[in-house]
Amino acid sequence: MTAESIKVVFTPSGKRGDFPPGTSLLDAARRLGVDLDSVCGGRGLCGRCQILPMAGSFAKHHIESDPAHLSAFTTAESRYEARKGKLAAGRRLGCHALLQGDLVIDVPPESQVHHQVIRKEADGRHLALAPNLHLYAIKVEEPDMAHPSGDLERVTQALKREWGLDVASVHPALLGQLQPTLRAGEWFVTAAVDADGQLRALWPGLKEAIYGLAIDLGSTTLAGHLCNLGTGDVAASASLMNPQIRFGEDLMSRVSYLMMHPSEAGELTRVVREALNQLSSDAALAAGIAQEDILEVTLVANPVMHHIFLGISPVELGGAPFALATSEALRLDAAGLGLAVNPGGSVYVLPCIAGHVGADAAGMVLAEAPHESSALTLLVDVGTNAEIVLGNKHRLLACSSPTGPAFEGAEISCGQRAAPGAIERVRIDRQTLEPRFKVIGTDAWSDEPGFAAEVTGLCGSGIIEVMAEMYLAGIISPDGIVQGQLAARTARLVEQGRTWAYLLHSGEVDITITQQDVRQIQLAKAALYAGIKLLMQRLGVTSVDAIRLAGAFGSHLDVTRALAIGLIPDCPLDQIASAGNAAGTGALIALLNKDARPQIEALASTIEKLETATEPTFQTHFVEAMNFPHSADPFPNLFAHFPTPPTPQTPKPRRRKQQPRSP
Repeated sequence: MTAESIKVVFTPSGKRGDFPPGTSLLDAARRLGVDLDSVCGGRGLCGRCQILPMAGSFAKHHIESDPAHLSAFTTAESRYEARKGKLAAGRRLGCHALLQGDLVIDVPPESQVHHQVIRKEADGRHLALAPNLHLYAIKVEEPDMAHPSGDLERVTQALKREWGLDVASVHPALLGQLQPTLRAGEWFVTAAVDADGQLRALWPGLKEAIYGLAIDLGSTTLAGHLCNLGTGDVAASASLMNPQIRFGEDLMSRVSYLMMHPSEAGELTRVVREALNQLSSDAALAAGIAQEDILEVTLVANPVMHHIFLGISPVELGGAPFALATSEALRLDAAGLGLAVNPGGSVYVLPCIAGHVGADAAGMVLAEAPHESSALTLLVDVGTNAEIVLGNKHRLLACSSPTGPAFEGAEISCGQRAAPGAIERVRIDRQTLEPRFKVIGTDAWSDEPGFAAEVTGLCGSGIIEVMAEMYLAGIISPDGIVQGQLAARTARLVEQGRTWAYLLHSGEVDITITQQDVRQIQLAKAALYAGIKLLMQRLGVTSVDAIRLAGAFGSHLDVTRALAIGLIPDCPLDQIASAGNAAGTGALIALLNKDARPQIEALASTIEKLETATEPTFQTHFVEAMNFPHSADPFPNLFAHFPTPPTPQTPKPRRRKQQPRSP
């Protein structure tokens, strides 16, 4: 890197590089393998390469980003606006915007060729149905001069007379629509009344179904499941990328951003609420209903997202003692939060457990119910911040561990989030060291006839698998060193300065696993394992009976490969399973069963919390966990499934130069 190099980071991919001044953003994106669309060859005609330059200090990247660090608006961009209409606020065409200073660049979803695959499906299990809201059809007495009374009073009298209901209160949003609704229905209407006796909505005639939306508000993705509150059926599911990614890939990056730009707190809240409105709109459209038919929303989130959604600054979560503004469950008015659902809609936010163990962890506990079993169960939700719960019906402990975004593809040289073209499965021949792989969007392996998929990068599950396969084949040693001496056996080992790398795929985009990539995974998996070990130590156990891996990453993980690198403790393979989107399932349970709400509120208050940042033994466990699979604990279940990896050889390496990439 020269003194004249310009640093650029692209979100949401997290890919970064250094370029000479005057490089177009489209060229920079192509050199880094960033997913930025363009079909006109950089002429400024198609408008598909639109990008958004960010403004502010990004401490994690050591960047002071400013839209002024791009060249001035060009004639080509003006011509595009004249033909297509004005570019969205702040956007530029990547083919004509030239780098003149350090920048963080957001690539909007519509500018990406390969749209992210968001894997947070609804759990198909049977759930108990006891919704918080019910519909009641009533015939209301018409006004009578001889017996004067208000229309609202006659509605409540009808509910009492026909259904035995005592209305305790009326939602204020209903008052303005009460009289027009009664007259439109010719005094026959359907009322929605909740378990607290509040009259929340009224429709003319017979209303047969109302809906609720269970939301998992993640740091990377948002997922929602729209349910019929009368039947419990999931009518539709929808998901989106979290638009806050442009403010930071991981939670602490966003907290750091807000520390440096406190005036932007409202902007982070605004964009996530707008995204949730888009989510509810997409789900309603898919189900063929109106958004006004949604009267209940339940929500789980990690503590940082929880606070931002509620309009609370998460800055206090950025340092000890990691104080939450509130850990209690919340019952709030949907309209007051700016959610585009029924005006009488309400939002139930599950309780948080600790400073970095949030409502999503509470949802995971509600879904997996470790407190109802005698088996010692480990629950792990792996994201940019792993949330871990360990215990059984006698005792539950929880902590979080800062794994960072490596498991989602960020900070990995060829990493990306899950999208068509991303490698998700890897196998390496132990003798020849030749790889074979699968990519998202095709069922064929790369060595099978007819394989013609475009390969764009390596997603989270693929990252774990290639690390495990490299270790099991002896390409990387237990301490994580890429074994350059194997270059005598295979051209897959290429020299990179003083280290070596493994070439997984050669093509338009080379997929190479570098020594730095291995180190990033070692750091991430050591942080996760150290958190687990800390809970096991506090509980006084050396093994667990069962492991449940939650979240999109855990759902698509090959558990044998996770064991191979020491991501999780040794456990019988048939007792390790995916929990799916357990946090979202917890939100679904709270939506469909009002009795689950006081249950999780009481349980969350009894879970013992450990703070990894202040536990003196965490660092010891972290250092021990850097090895593959681990330097301290035996893994008999792993090596019953796989042969013991070969001992690294030590002949003098025959060094190979890495081949230049095709232009």
